[in-house]
Amino acid sequence: MPRLSEVIAALENLWPAERAESWDAVGTVVGDPEQEVTRVLFAVDPVQEIVEEAVKLGAGLLVTHHPLYLRGTTTVAASTFKGRVVHTLIKNDIALHVAHTNADTADPGVSDALAGALDLRVVRPLVPDPSDPEGRRGLGRVCELDHPLTVREFAARAAERLPATAQGIRAAGDPEALVRTVAVSGGSGDSLFDHVRAAGVDAFLTADLRHHPASEFIADRAHGAHAPLALLDAAHWATEWPWCELAATQLDEISDRRGWGLRVHVSRTVTDPWTAHAASNTTSSSMGAPN
Repeated sequence: MPRLSEVIAALENLWPAERAESWDAVGTVVGDPEQEVTRVLFAVDPVQEIVEEAVKLGAGLLVTHHPLYLRGTTTVAASTFKGRVVHTLIKNDIALHVAHTNADTADPGVSDALAGALDLRVVRPLVPDPSDPEGRRGLGRVCELDHPLTVREFAARAAERLPATAQGIRAAGDPEALVRTVAVSGGSGDSLFDHVRAAGVDAFLTADLRHHPASEFIADRAHGAHAPLALLDAAHWATEWPWCELAATQLDEISDRRGWGLRVHVSRTVTDPWTAHAASNTTSSSMGAPN
């Protein structure tokens, strides 16, 4: 069985730390390089619920997409929820490794996995990595559908194919407009609107769309500016979870080639923070006249 340092080296080859954004916090958070690893668990969030799952599984390594300490810290006291995560990991000899923005721009990466979950054909990165001469790496993906769908139908496909969350899929735009090309970006994506416009796609599916950027984006089209027919807003966790399956498959293949015999698992625990959704009354488009 491999040592942790060997497994981490393989992960760093897939998602080099130097390709992460300067503000990001990727790499190994806790773990003894010399410890042996037999099981690995992939998840989106390094929260206590996931750590407890790793303990029950007997995993020696937990790989998450989101960092534990993105902003840094001055304490790992177990009285804080992040400190409790660290204490639980160390007490149970579980290492934690993070692949965040370096996995977002990888080839294949987070948005490739999202496109695959939606049965889309990837054409190119939405925001190419200028350091990649082949033009395959980068943020987001521009994709094609196998056949045109209405915005309503494509939203239904996303709701069916992505992990279920309380939010589901929100859509902005004409529900009956036809969609042939789509830009996707796992995680928060409204900072990419200029790139989406330039891509000339019919729709953009991402997460965490805020009111003002989305409203202005749709208004651009109403006033003649080029913009996609629709915006589709999914839960942040749901757009990134498919990467866990992709990453697990990649590590499985490495383990097979090297004869490591690793048992690689993907957490199906929903760590999206929202737990309920109450639909509004849609029988009227107005709030009604005041009394």
